[in-house]
Amino acid sequence: MKQVRSAIGHSWRMRRTLEALGLRHHQASVVQQDSASLRGQLKQVRHLVLVTAVEE
Repeated sequence: MKQVRSAIGHSWRMRRTLEALGLRHHQASVVQQDSASLRGQLKQVRHLVLVTAVEE
């Protein structure tokens, strides 16, 4: 996933969710395994991130 919008101006919960996902700054990218908890976190910040599937 990649962070495409800044967390500035958003609630502290959204900023903390991005940090928990491993996205520390704007345009940061991270690869994570799919899970139910990950999908719940992504639902909270879906307007700030871009999620793409990675083939292994």
